[in-house]
Amino acid sequence: MSVDLHNLTAAVYLGASVLATLGLSLRRPALSRAAVAALGVGAVAHALAFFESRAFALPPRGAGLSGAVDLAAWLGTLVFLGLVRRARLHALAALVAPAAFLGVFFGAFGPDPEAVRARATGPPWAHAHVLLASAGFALLAVAGFAGVLYLAQHRRLKRKTRLGGRAILPPLEALDRVNAFTISVGFLLLSLALVTGVLWTHATAGVVWPRSPHANAALVAWGVYALLVGARFLARQGAAQAARTAVAGFAVLVVAVAGVGLWP
Repeated sequence: MSVDLHNLTAAVYLGASVLATLGLSLRRPALSRAAVAALGVGAVAHALAFFESRAFALPPRGAGLSGAVDLAAWLGTLVFLGLVRRARLHALAALVAPAAFLGVFFGAFGPDPEAVRARATGPPWAHAHVLLASAGFALLAVAGFAGVLYLAQHRRLKRKTRLGGRAILPPLEALDRVNAFTISVGFLLLSLALVTGVLWTHATAGVVWPRSPHANAALVAWGVYALLVGARFLARQGAAQAARTAVAGFAVLVVAVAGVGLWP
């Protein structure tokens, strides 16, 4: 990734984080809207940085953990920007913007691109796996963030807490819809990432399932989300409980991904 564009992206995301935090804490919707606009600018700079560094070339630049997290930060920002137009979700930027900044910051410590290319083989499954895994992670992150805000808003309403000024937390119904959409699509992408990961491994190593910590952790994370999706859509789980499980599920996913290197 270009150093100049990388620094610009990180700076814009950091500025969006400050604006979003001030907007939420001071209950100033204008600041939250400005944070969303800044995220849009950061997403454009992020995309330019990816294309300049040939991040989408084969073998994938995102084949390392840092590259995948960096890609997930960009995709998560795009998902949020797409959803914010459908509901009053500007306050969610207080969680999305810092996560985007941390993703870019973590991406700066990635391995040398040539080293990544040397070990990333087996297109198109390698490229598809990285993109699907990063996109799934991004959507499930947004589901977790929406769950955090849902629980905060639900607790405030339950305790009938009065807020000075203008409250800008999104409505519970909007947060629940975001949770349902992102967790269902995110789980689908996570499932496809699992399949393409198997195909990638079979193409490069000739085995169906690798004996690696990441593969096992990915399978555990997928199993956890399979249970969560089943509880949400088949067992008619309540919205508050769905928010809690979205937060818990994302925590499990972070441990699974961050605890080990990116497959294979």
